[in-house]
Amino acid sequence: MPTLFLSKSQVLPLLDMREVVSVVEEAFKMVAEGKIVMPPKSYLILEKGDFRAMPAAIPGGAGVKWVNVHPGNPARGYPTVMAVIIYSDPETGYPLAVMDGTEITNFRTGAASAVASKYLARSGARSLGLVGAGRQAYTQLLAHSVFFKFDIIKVYDVSPAAVGRLIAALPDFPIEPRSLAEAVASDIVCTTTPSRQPVVMRNWVLPGTHINAVGADAPGKQELETAILADARIIVDDLKQASTSGEVNVALSRGLLNPDRIAGTLAEVVAGRKPGRPNEYEITVFDATGLAFEDVACARLIYEKVKGNPNYAWQDFVDG
Repeated sequence: MPTLFLSKSQVLPLLDMREVVSVVEEAFKMVAEGKIVMPPKSYLILEKGDFRAMPAAIPGGAGVKWVNVHPGNPARGYPTVMAVIIYSDPETGYPLAVMDGTEITNFRTGAASAVASKYLARSGARSLGLVGAGRQAYTQLLAHSVFFKFDIIKVYDVSPAAVGRLIAALPDFPIEPRSLAEAVASDIVCTTTPSRQPVVMRNWVLPGTHINAVGADAPGKQELETAILADARIIVDDLKQASTSGEVNVALSRGLLNPDRIAGTLAEVVAGRKPGRPNEYEITVFDATGLAFEDVACARLIYEKVKGNPNYAWQDFVDG
């Protein structure tokens, strides 16, 4: 059986956001049901950036993603985040596919936030605020559009050119460039910056806002003023990861946030074991660190679409 090899240009056309949202939501439910195995991600910290090894096993598939974050890459003509996924048969260990994971990372991250918003945002949310206008803003918007119809999408980025590129890429959406404070004054806010200092202030956040804090994915990163966390109902994707490398990591390490403020995990909310939004006025925060089972669920989706197709065949790893 040949292992399949899929490049970035082959993976991207196979990613349908509605399908990705569906498999990511189902994967969170399977976590609550005890059907997924996922050890913590491992970090390799270097001078210019870092690498993460992210393994997981889901029903019918297993895999590992090798992903980097190098903030200086755009100046060199490379994406900040690049990834490769090895997808294997859990029964035999055979490598079924090796595929580019860069766009899978972008799509599944947007999908996880949209699933969180489905359960944590106010019903009838009509405005979306995007803090950061890079590739992740694109997939955040597409994923949220599966569940919500926005009257206005307010975007802020330190680079006006990045906002312009986002508007040009998605001409059918009501996107408007706004100030940072104006973007935050939305029903749903997605923050996707690499900041190590708070960029979203408490006094900008309206009652009932839901925030997807996506950018903090390593120790020391922080996008939200700690006062927001102190006032909000916090749901995390994974308690251990969030505590060490998510939005809450700085506040917890400095003793500025009581761990009891973390109300539960998204898996518990999706499975109905913990409540989502308690009322229309509370601020909610989803701390998204990015989980390996999301990648493996998407890799399985891609593999099932192309298995047996000789156009993707690479080589046979079994001798004889």
